[in-house]
Amino acid sequence: MSGCKDQDPRIHAIQSRIRVVPDFPKPGIMFQDITTLLLDPKAFKDTIDLFVERYKAKNISVVAGIEARGFIFGPPIALAIGAKFVPLRKPNKLPGKVFKQEYDLEYGSDCLEMHIGAVEAGERALVVDDLIATGGTLRAAMNLLERAGAEVVECACVIEIPYLKGKEQLNGKPLYVLVESQ
Repeated sequence: MSGCKDQDPRIHAIQSRIRVVPDFPKPGIMFQDITTLLLDPKAFKDTIDLFVERYKAKNISVVAGIEARGFIFGPPIALAIGAKFVPLRKPNKLPGKVFKQEYDLEYGSDCLEMHIGAVEAGERALVVDDLIATGGTLRAAMNLLERAGAEVVECACVIEIPYLKGKEQLNGKPLYVLVESQ
């Protein structure tokens, strides 16, 4: 589901604050830069508020944010809905024992880690990131949470790049996005 189809006037304001940077970090990439959104306190607050309005009554106990930009949006959502925040980190950033989940990228592979014990069986989880492109990172995050026994309720992203069809990698799990890139 996409918030951009909801006609909420906040959506247009949010979309207008996302800068598109051509050929970054390499030629052919149209980078969706959220730093300009973060510079506008009202647009940033509206972004958080839209997610909070959607999730406040869904009995979510875990908000899992994907490094790095999921760390920007996840904690304020978690606080507002009364859930704990669980960081999903790149390799070797968490002390202690971790679950690891490798996933494929367009060129190569990567890994996400989560502390063992951060999530308990039966908890209801929301996965948050700034953007869904190919869906591999969100799928890896869902796999980590499900291996710990959590029920992933939904994935939430500020931006979707629809032509990359990342939603298809989520195995039917719902995806909520505020804006679609052009």
